[in-house]
Amino acid sequence: MQQGNTISDPVLFEARLSPYRSLSARGFNLLMLFLGILSFIVGVVFLSLGAWPVFGFFGLDVLLLWFALRVNYRDADAYEDIRITPVSLSVSQVSKHGERRDTEFNPRWTRLEKTEDELMGVTKVALVSRGLALIVGSFLPPFYKKELASRLASALAIAKR
Repeated sequence: MQQGNTISDPVLFEARLSPYRSLSARGFNLLMLFLGILSFIVGVVFLSLGAWPVFGFFGLDVLLLWFALRVNYRDADAYEDIRITPVSLSVSQVSKHGERRDTEFNPRWTRLEKTEDELMGVTKVALVSRGLALIVGSFLPPFYKKELASRLASALAIAKR
């Protein structure tokens, strides 16, 4: 049997998964501006009271917060592309550094495994075929992992028919 995507293969599932960031770039800049101004004003009050070392610490905490949020946004550059047709299941995982890992499965021989926790919900979604397990959507929150697992299971069931 020939494997691979042809033009006639219907797409059963296709998605790009990426980490969610609730704060836009503009929101980040506004937040940092607000915190910087607030920190400066409070620092000046302490400076006028003679507590000059406090002034520097107020700037330091804003700088540390800026750094932590920048690292968090850089991690958002990672993504995963998943595509299922009746004859092919392909997963492309791209790290935050741009390193790409492509994996191909035969959907007829692939099963979905998910790990659930009573309190957290779905904590892990993996595609398993011939001894190879590939974890997908690891950066997603449990609610979205549950939705992803449901949609993948449906598409795999259709592909196996």
